[in-house]
Amino acid sequence: MPARGLHGEAYRGHVFWDELFVLPWLNLRFPDISLGLLRYRWRRLPEARAAARAAGFDGAMFPWQSGSDGREETQTFHLNPASGRWLPDVSHLQRHVGLAIAYNVWQHHLATGSMASWCAELLTDIARFFASLAVLDPASGRYEIRGVMGPDEYHTALPGAAAPGLDNNAYTNVMTVWLLARALELGLARPGESARWADITRRMRVDFHDGVISQFTGYAGLAELDWGRYRGVRRLDRALEADGDDVNRYKASKQADTLMLCYLLTADELLDLLRRLGCPADPELIPRTISYYLDRTSHGSTLSAVVHAWVLARADRARSWQFFAEAALSDIKDVQGGTTAEGIHLGAMGGTLDMLQRCYLGLEPRPDGLRLDPCLPERLGSLSMPIEFRGRRLLVEADHERTRVDGLTLPRGAAATIPFPP
Repeated sequence: MPARGLHGEAYRGHVFWDELFVLPWLNLRFPDISLGLLRYRWRRLPEARAAARAAGFDGAMFPWQSGSDGREETQTFHLNPASGRWLPDVSHLQRHVGLAIAYNVWQHHLATGSMASWCAELLTDIARFFASLAVLDPASGRYEIRGVMGPDEYHTALPGAAAPGLDNNAYTNVMTVWLLARALELGLARPGESARWADITRRMRVDFHDGVISQFTGYAGLAELDWGRYRGVRRLDRALEADGDDVNRYKASKQADTLMLCYLLTADELLDLLRRLGCPADPELIPRTISYYLDRTSHGSTLSAVVHAWVLARADRARSWQFFAEAALSDIKDVQGGTTAEGIHLGAMGGTLDMLQRCYLGLEPRPDGLRLDPCLPERLGSLSMPIEFRGRRLLVEADHERTRVDGLTLPRGAAATIPFPP
């Protein structure tokens, strides 16, 4: 699943994490295609294992940019067109790409009710890698994941740091806990691994500041950006570097990072994981965190609009629709200023379709069946979609008065789980 599909030369056809936004749409329509895309990763599992060993870890470490043979293809320098300078590129530290692959394996399992042995192998080796990435800090009694980058991409290190990488990116740490919990649930750990994996799921470090989840350790000490000066600038990293400054100094994100947790997990799932870790998890934590980072994001990626449309869908429907419309028109209007000529943004395309399906229709595959909790925007009069869930074809129809599926009619505001055998 190349970031630009087969439509242009951008990124040299490399595969990033964009499948995270596309496969959930395909799972409920063309599950065999989803399986084929997962097989791309499985066929490159030997290279991912070799990369993990070379870096001193267990399991499989998938590359941030993948090509034909599964090696790391990420560039080591990139050009800032705003300054004309070539700058070091350390984006290979985005280890979270493995979490995206594991999440897609799990989502395919929920949608189809089955998991091929090679899919379980994928999930197991990724879990093994992230377990080895977590290091116990004796002073705090917490496990930490150090020297990585999150989805934000602006932040590569703390100001003045001697080496690139950040510690305890909240998205990476929490999704590692989620992954290990799923692996334990499926009984995938080797003898001797289970106890440590379970311990990580109870003692992973997650930082907080100002009543919200901190993006990474040290985030609270960063400066606030003068957003008025850079109003409308989507690539703050380039603008600041051209001005002789560094985006690493500021509480400013290119795209959703911490808020990816609210995109991939339900509110109950996220709060339960935090409580499992002994972290503060009051009901208002998620709305506070969404509001905080929304005010500090420049939306320098088309994926940002998809995620923010999703996380605002129930709290601010009008703004959710604005982000949805931007994502849907991102290539038609070339909202990133010249990037569409190099190829369409496949993740944003798939993400907008999935917004209609899993967010606005509220379709959530679960172990016990299909959850239906519609939340149609006012601008969307009605929605009708055929889906396939665990081998059964269903037609879901919804408007602002009722939702109908498989002989079940739900009045406005009602939710239900349609039971299916696993």
